[in-house]
Amino acid sequence: MMNALHLSVLSVMLIAAFFALWFKDLISSVISLAVFSLMMALEFYILQAPDVAIAEAAIGAALSTTIYIIALRACRRPKNEGGRKQ
Repeated sequence: MMNALHLSVLSVMLIAAFFALWFKDLISSVISLAVFSLMMALEFYILQAPDVAIAEAAIGAALSTTIYIIALRACRRPKNEGGRKQ
């Protein structure tokens, strides 16, 4: 039972890592990285390291994702009005 759980969490991690690299949209990549981090936190919890799991969930998933999204929103280019290049 535990081997199946480990394999399913690791496969979701692998898929999330692939999609983080594959997406062209940066917000989608950030969400994929957040899923990867949550799965890593779950894997740490399964491996009986709850303190590391809590730190990974708080810092890896929540804080890093928030910082990435704030940075992406700050770096957006303003839309051109009238079709002119700036």
